[in-house]
Amino acid sequence: MSASANEAVNAPVNEPMEEPVSEPVKEPGTRSGLLRKSRRFPSVTQDTARPEGGGRVAPGDAPAPARQWPMLLVLGTAGLGLLLTAFDVFRAGTLLIGVALLLGAVLRWALPVVGMLAVRSRFTDILTYGVLGVVIVLLALMAQPDPVINIPFLDDTLHFTIR
Repeated sequence: MSASANEAVNAPVNEPMEEPVSEPVKEPGTRSGLLRKSRRFPSVTQDTARPEGGGRVAPGDAPAPARQWPMLLVLGTAGLGLLLTAFDVFRAGTLLIGVALLLGAVLRWALPVVGMLAVRSRFTDILTYGVLGVVIVLLALMAQPDPVINIPFLDDTLHFTIR
């Protein structure tokens, strides 16, 4: 084992193994001798990137609920749906949960800044919220007894798997 490998194995856990490279280094093969910063990644990550549109919705001096109103609106609607489901109003509760996700997709699409509702890229958030919302709404409308809609291939799939 080399000396540097021994140092890496015996390094304390809480300390980085090496300092991030931030000093300029000479570009190999250049005649001008210009210096550039190293392209090597630091050994310890210092920060993560904020998702697109993930800033504050209201100014920083506004109270916290005002800064995160899109997220609170979606969570409140989904919470109301869960409450209705708990009180045995299953179809209305699950419909409200699906509508909350669709509302999240619409808010993510329509508003430039949505606060903590932005988790991933705008496209991924809209796709995820939208697909999950549509699936939950469809399943709520198909729930027994007395389904509102009938999707034959899903019935066939269910009967095929339960046989």
